Amino acid sequence: MTLQFKVPKLVCSTCSKTITEAIQKVDANATVQTDPKTKLINVETQASRTAIETAIASAGYPSAA
Repeated sequence: MTLQFKVPKLVCSTCSKTITEAIQKVDANATVQTDPKTKLINVETQASRTAIETAIASAGYPSAA
């Protein structure tokens, strides 16, 4: 499934790398696309939305409501 998150703290490529690594700890096969300009993250994953959202938040990048 494809999930999309808006993450206000996503501002650079280092942020993108940190978020991608956090997501891939939950689902090693996840495909992650990040866009610091729009602050959007698209994730193709088999993990639940809650698991991915928790991983992103745990990395220090909580998503916007």
